[in-house]
Amino acid sequence: MFVKVVELVGESHDNWKDAVQQAVAEASESVDNITGVEICNLTANVEHGRLTEFKANVKIAYADDIM
Repeated sequence: MFVKVVELVGESHDNWKDAVQQAVAEASESVDNITGVEICNLTANVEHGRLTEFKANVKIAYADDIM
């Protein structure tokens, strides 16, 4: 068994946790056997002094039998 990693950016208008969940949900549509997620960076857009969009750069690990 091999562990592979894919990098994604998740986005949410609500919070960073939802941004991470969105990235994991998107990855799970095309990748089976997700085993973990590493949050690499958190950023946000700001408009008129307020956070308007949350972004999470993540690495998602998954098990794969193919090298």
